[in-house]
Amino acid sequence: MAGKRALVIVKGGGELGTAVAHRLFKEGFRVVITEVEKPRAERRLVCFAEAVYEGEHSVEGVTARKAENLDEVRRILKEGKIPVLIDPEGKLASQLKPDIVVDARMAKRNLGTSRDEAKIVVGLGPGFKAGVDVDVVVETKPGLKAGEVVLEGEALPHNGVPYALSGYTFERLLVAPASGRFKAFKRLGDRVKAGEAVGEVGGRQVKSRISGVILGLVHDGVEVEEGRKLGDVMPEEAVREAEEMMKLRGLPSNSYLYMVGERAWRVAEGVLKAIRMFEERLKEG
Repeated sequence: MAGKRALVIVKGGGELGTAVAHRLFKEGFRVVITEVEKPRAERRLVCFAEAVYEGEHSVEGVTARKAENLDEVRRILKEGKIPVLIDPEGKLASQLKPDIVVDARMAKRNLGTSRDEAKIVVGLGPGFKAGVDVDVVVETKPGLKAGEVVLEGEALPHNGVPYALSGYTFERLLVAPASGRFKAFKRLGDRVKAGEAVGEVGGRQVKSRISGVILGLVHDGVEVEEGRKLGDVMPEEAVREAEEMMKLRGLPSNSYLYMVGERAWRVAEGVLKAIRMFEERLKEG
C-alpha cells in the first residue's frame, strides 16, 4: 500500500480511536493521538487515552506514550511507539503536517474537523458529511454495518439505545446521578452485585443495576455532568461466556478485559479501507 510511512493524526484515544491507531500502526503508518487534558474514556484498559494518566499504556502489544511537546512526539515516533499529545484543538498536531486525519472523538457532531487538515480526512460515526467536511465517513453503529465506508452523506444517526449484552441495554450502564467529580470505589474488572455502589458523584452513589463485571469506568477524579454515562457492567451471563471463550483459547479467564472489541476492530478495518480508496493522494506533494 502506498504511503505506509505517512503520518496519521487520530483525534481521540477512546476504544474506537485506539483500534484505528493500533491497526494503522501495525500496517506501517506513523500514528499520533491527540487528547484532552482529562480523557473520559470508559474501557480504559483498551484505550491509549490512558497514557495521559499513566504516562504509558499498552494495548494488545502496541505501546502509547504521553508526549509533552512536538519534540517528544518526534522522539516517541522514532522509538516505534504511538505518542499521545494533549492537544484538544489540534493546533500543535497541525504543525506536524499530517498526511491523514481521523476524527475518532465520537462527539456525534463535528467539533471543527475540516477537509483541508490533511490529504485524507476521515470522520467516525454521526456528525460528519462525506465530501463536505471530511472526505469519507466510517460507520460506527453496532451491528453488521459497523466499519462500512460512506462516500456520500452521513453515518446512521445514533438512536440513544446501547447495544444489548445478554438482553441488557440501559440496565448495564453506570450513570452520573449528579454533576461533579467522580470518586471511584471499584476498579475495572471488579465484580459487583445489583444495587452495589461503584463510586459517587457530588456525594451521591453510582450504583450498578445488575450483577456482573465492571467493563468500563471513567478515571477517578474526572469531572462529569448529571446523566452522563460513566461506564458499564458486563452481565454475569456474558461474563461466563467470555471467560469460557478465553479458556478455550488457552488464555487467562479475564483476558477479554484487555482485548479491543469486535466493533472497534471492524471500524478500524473500515478506516484502512477508506485510506486505500484515496491512497493516490498520499503520493502527491
